[in-house]
Amino acid sequence: MPVLGFIGTGNMGGALARAAGKRADNELLLANRSPAKAEALAEELGGRAVSNREAAARADFLFLGVKPHLLPEMLAGIREVLTARADRPVLVSMAAGTGIDRVRELSGGACPVIRIMPNTPCAVGEGMILYACGEALPPEAEQTFLRAMAGAGRFARIEERLIDAGSAVSGCGPAFADLFIEALADGGVACGLPRALAQELAAQMAVGAARLVLETGRHPGELKDAVCSPGGSTIQGVRALERAGFRAAVMDAVIAAYEKTLELGK
Repeated sequence: MPVLGFIGTGNMGGALARAAGKRADNELLLANRSPAKAEALAEELGGRAVSNREAAARADFLFLGVKPHLLPEMLAGIREVLTARADRPVLVSMAAGTGIDRVRELSGGACPVIRIMPNTPCAVGEGMILYACGEALPPEAEQTFLRAMAGAGRFARIEERLIDAGSAVSGCGPAFADLFIEALADGGVACGLPRALAQELAAQMAVGAARLVLETGRHPGELKDAVCSPGGSTIQGVRALERAGFRAAVMDAVIAAYEKTLELGK
């Protein structure tokens, strides 16, 4: 039974803890700056609320769910515990813009590191988790990690140099998709639909369209064309989006998110 420790149980740390909680053979240790928050999540998931140092002392995989600017101070507080352990835990870092070598340096250099970029849909098992492994990580530890976190969604191992770019798409993307879903629902309300129904239609449509891309492997442009009948309603809607610069705006959003992530790493 792997012991999974989570330091930081906010939106992202909490989503990953919920995903880990789907497996009965995972033992969860939950630590947070606000103990009440960790205690509430522990009660929800059947885990145990602990201090940062206890999580560092007992976890096989220690998820670091704090903001990048808080990471040095947090790791300084548990460095002694980590370096004293004969059985080195795996540090799982989700700090934007912070590389594997930097995490190892801040933690005392004793522990192997997996760097991940998850997203909030992990909480419902539909996440997209990018990950890169440090050189010191044993292959068996990678497989244990993937099994333990299988409930989070889809995993993709990529080169670390690509993680920031990938995060701008899949990590920031849920916020962009939520804006789109909200706008679709608003349009439905403007056309007379009840708010709850408009939101359900928009959200399920987004789920289905995404699954169609993943399961068929067809290009999104090809799938778009299949909906756009000659002289029909959909192509007129597409025309309105193109006139408003929809695709350029989405591309700009991804690039802006990527550039900000690079700033965080400086």
